[in-house]
Amino acid sequence: MKLVIVESPAKATTIEKFLGSDYKVLASFGHVRDLPKSASEIPAAVKSKPWARLGVDVDGDFSAVYVVQKDSRKHITALKKLCKEADEIILATDEDREGESISWHLLEVLKPKVPIKRIAFHEITKTAIKESMKHPRAVNDQLVRAQETRRILDRLFGYELSPVLWRKVRGKLSAGRVQSVTLRLVVEREEARRAFVRSSYCDAEALLSKDGKSFKATLTSIDNKRIATGKDFDADTGMLKTGEQDRLVWLEQEQANDLTTRMSSAVPWKIFQVEQKKNKVRPYPPFITSTLQQAGSSLLNFSPRRTMQVAQKLYEGVNLGDGSREGLITYMRTDSVILSEKALQDAAQFICSHFGEEYHQRRQYTTKSKMAQEAHEAIRPTQMNRPPESVAAFLSQDELRLYEVIWKRATASQMADGVVLRTAVSIESITDEHRMELRANGSVVVFPGFMRVSKDKQKDAELPPLTKGMTIGNADTADITLDSLTPVPHETQPPARFTEASLVKRLEDEGIGRPSTYAPTVSVIQQRGYVDRSGSALVPTYLGIAVILLLRKYFSDYVDLGFTARMESILDDIAEGQQDWLQFIKGFYHGDEEANITGLKPRIASSIDSIEFPVIPIGEDSNGQQIIVRLGKNTPFIQRGESGEGNTCSLPDTLSYDELTVEKAITLLKNRAKGEKGLGKCPETGEDIYLLEGPYGPYVQLGGTDKEKKPKRVSLPRGTSPESITLEKALQLLELPRKLGDHPTSGKSVRVGLGRFGPYVVHDGDFRSLDPLKLFTVTREEALEMLAQPKKSRASKKLLRTLGVKPDSEIKIELYEGRYGPYVSDGKTNASLPKTLAVDAITLDAALNMLVEAAARKGTKKTRSKKKSATKKKSSAKKKVAAKRKSTAKKKTPSTKGENL
Repeated sequence: MKLVIVESPAKATTIEKFLGSDYKVLASFGHVRDLPKSASEIPAAVKSKPWARLGVDVDGDFSAVYVVQKDSRKHITALKKLCKEADEIILATDEDREGESISWHLLEVLKPKVPIKRIAFHEITKTAIKESMKHPRAVNDQLVRAQETRRILDRLFGYELSPVLWRKVRGKLSAGRVQSVTLRLVVEREEARRAFVRSSYCDAEALLSKDGKSFKATLTSIDNKRIATGKDFDADTGMLKTGEQDRLVWLEQEQANDLTTRMSSAVPWKIFQVEQKKNKVRPYPPFITSTLQQAGSSLLNFSPRRTMQVAQKLYEGVNLGDGSREGLITYMRTDSVILSEKALQDAAQFICSHFGEEYHQRRQYTTKSKMAQEAHEAIRPTQMNRPPESVAAFLSQDELRLYEVIWKRATASQMADGVVLRTAVSIESITDEHRMELRANGSVVVFPGFMRVSKDKQKDAELPPLTKGMTIGNADTADITLDSLTPVPHETQPPARFTEASLVKRLEDEGIGRPSTYAPTVSVIQQRGYVDRSGSALVPTYLGIAVILLLRKYFSDYVDLGFTARMESILDDIAEGQQDWLQFIKGFYHGDEEANITGLKPRIASSIDSIEFPVIPIGEDSNGQQIIVRLGKNTPFIQRGESGEGNTCSLPDTLSYDELTVEKAITLLKNRAKGEKGLGKCPETGEDIYLLEGPYGPYVQLGGTDKEKKPKRVSLPRGTSPESITLEKALQLLELPRKLGDHPTSGKSVRVGLGRFGPYVVHDGDFRSLDPLKLFTVTREEALEMLAQPKKSRASKKLLRTLGVKPDSEIKIELYEGRYGPYVSDGKTNASLPKTLAVDAITLDAALNMLVEAAARKGTKKTRSKKKSATKKKSSAKKKVAAKRKSTAKKKTPSTKGENL
């Protein structure tokens, strides 16, 4: 019997079907050994060593102390048993460094006495497995050494720097070589957003029509000076960039209003130039790990982790209905865009037979990334002639969606360029004072090429037939009708926060991490509480900001992008045998005097006493007092000057760093001081009434913090600012829910109140939503009239107004009043308005951001629900087992004290 060892049981099931009865395929269930994770795991032989907590002999040759993980012991026992029966052992772990390391650890633990072979393959198909069996090799020691050096490096970095955070920030925090520099990227993006100065500018848009076809033209220049756009403004000052003032026109709202009025009167306009040009549109190369994760996010709303989980299932194999099981995609942790010769030939055959020879163009892409690892292949279908519809019946919805994305990308990469005819129409409008130019752009696909598969859409719509000399004006006298001309206000936007996908792209661009580390790194900074998610955006917490401020000030080179990328490059050199691993790791930890390198250990020892507790700067008030954010025991708080009465207040959970201006901080301090002082006393109880700010927003409170009696609290209605709350308004709120009278039929009370979804009237559990403006003025008769009306269905909604059109589409963004309050919708996704945002204050840009975040949440809702259900089932099962054990123990308990002794 020949024993084949792989990492996962799914992979084992698939491969075993390809091999004969002479083979037995078992899984190691991932890594089998690692460095000790706790004191209890440290072997007794090294517990007395000064370096024992590290698990690495930093005083000697930096040898690592590996222990079999608790969850792996039963699997190792099973493997050892079968090793004794096997005639040969074949290691078939993944082909990357991590897989090579697992094979090495298996050999170290199993210590087999029979011949050993190592095979590697890009895909789990019968052909690939059989072929790999013909070309076995030994375990690659250089790849193993590179992976083990990475593990030791990460352990030393984390175990030495984390205690600094425990002492100077907060307990139970962690630092990591890749984790910390990733967090730095997120924090510095937030700092850039906070420093950003917004600028307002205008252009104008004309709506034109000809032969029943509408199109748009945008104002581009005045007197041969280009109209300023967002890219022309300085992010730090909000002004036009230096040197641009004389070449551009900064059009403000009032100027734009006046200009459009004069232009509308100065018809007819005239087309003075029509340019047409054919452009080739090339397909993207097939996916690598990072681009697959980005596509999973943008196209499917998957997190990087979710994308890799689904890809893993597609790689390891699915049942195809005829009793066969096969992997549908190649290995998904790769940074190579190369396709195998067989894949190229199969793609050519499929494309020519389904679309025609003119649609095929053989392409072999080259990997430009300097961080590319071993000779992997791009992510592609294992059979290029297997379109999504042919396997749809055998896949889950998520598996099918991701497979379709992979198949389309790989197939399109071998197709001909698309050809697009782009038209640019220049229009002039001349008034008494100025000459204005407008531009209309259109495009039409002449030859779709790869777009037959990828379904890429062109940004510009097709224009009607237009020629030089055509006039624009009134429908009766001009060739083209001017339907409207309106000024369009714009505001420059701060740098967008990272999403998980865009952060992965940045890590790849900077050469930080490797395909196998992207998703875990992005996940861990969230699990540690350093980053929160706002929809799909990653927002650093104040804890995460404080950690980076400390590391950046005292250990800047260790969280430097270039340093981390150089570490990755050195690990690549170790994998290729061009760098001595021991010399590198010694220099990193202890330092190297000849190379003028201060090691991590002496660096920490020399600076630990001078490290100050990090504070987060906000700015100065009008008196020159510094306003900062400090980390409290549980939550962050604002401090002004040296603290003291009236100079500290809690931070709301929803207030991010980029929104925390000096003015906002002062407002919070004033509200806190006002709240502590109290708005006044309740005339009925004599208790003080406070206006306070909690984690979920402002509220009024009756009475103090008596532990035996919970004070009454009422949140402020949606859109109500704390500054507008007086004693009179607070008393009105604290009266809620307020009795309006008794119902004439039942005799039960009719009340008005303020709930989670807004104001309401209620009688005997029968609720009706109430107009917020009538919260304090509604009468019993009005409430009875509302209650007499049939309850609106859940689907009932009222259109309040249309906010505008989604960019690059015809989709309307609309504001509705729904059962649970106002929300915005694009017809597919709904997003509720925050309680702090009044319906008359919502803008198109804000609505678009809310819809993006809502779409991201929608994609993860089902997964969370499944996890919650699984957790409940697991908890219930544990309780049943515990109850059974308790019952059994009672039955076995002796009945007399003597027997018990």
